[in-house]
Amino acid sequence: MPKLKPVNTPALGYLYVVSAAVLWASGGSASKAMFHAGVSPEHLVQIRVTIASAAFFLWIRVVCPERLKISIRDLPYMILLGTFGIAAVQYTYLVAISKINVASAILLQYQAPVLMVVFSIFVLKEKVRPLTIGAVFVSTLGCYLVVGGYDLTVFAMNRAGTVAGILSAFAFAFYSMYGEHWMQKYHAVTIIFYSTLIAALVWNVLQPPLAAFEADYTFSQWLLILFIAIPATVVAFTFYFKGINIIRAARAGITATLEPIAAGIIAYLFLGETLAPLQILGALLVIAVVIVLQMNKE
Repeated sequence: MPKLKPVNTPALGYLYVVSAAVLWASGGSASKAMFHAGVSPEHLVQIRVTIASAAFFLWIRVVCPERLKISIRDLPYMILLGTFGIAAVQYTYLVAISKINVASAILLQYQAPVLMVVFSIFVLKEKVRPLTIGAVFVSTLGCYLVVGGYDLTVFAMNRAGTVAGILSAFAFAFYSMYGEHWMQKYHAVTIIFYSTLIAALVWNVLQPPLAAFEADYTFSQWLLILFIAIPATVVAFTFYFKGINIIRAARAGITATLEPIAAGIIAYLFLGETLAPLQILGALLVIAVVIVLQMNKE
């Protein structure tokens, strides 16, 4: 019998991105725990991308070795994506959450959908539908409310953490749109593997090779590290790029603003934190935007 090809419906694309958002939210909380234990952002990003690239290589080599093939001519572009995409967004986000609270870092990073729409309009000269533009601003407002932005004193926040959060938004927008471009030629798995491998090489050059592995981690810390490196990196980025391949970068970026909602639910379940009425309103706004975008399949 002939093999059935998977049907890449819009609903599947949104499911991929929502799953990525949940994994990123979990990874953010785990990273914060590592920072409280004294681990630096530089060491965490090095160990994260190194383990992620190694695990990804083993998985691809066993399951789909044909995904390792890439044209030598395209390698410089993968280096660009790995350096200014994966390596940059991982580091800037980790620096942000190490110096300011997670809510502030998420709020800053999720200005990326706005940057993507602005880039599409003014640089790519694309015609962006009013629905998408409206969705960007409503989801940004929802994200602002969810993280309690109305209580954040911007000028009192750590300057380095604030700058890192803003840079993470640019890096997030860059790898979303640049990755979408290369998925016209390569599978999402190929793009994620090579960009993660490049990120690992970058961070093992910027720091002494494998220096992060020399620390005396506890068993529970190793479990957190493995979770951050594999589900919250390899699986999450793969899901996100597979989602982009179906619903485009702008919509994927908007949908990914579900991350702070996931972070709030995780905090409620494991830390006993509750959401204020305005935060619940923000969550409902983001969920409503995702539902409207999914229903409008064009």
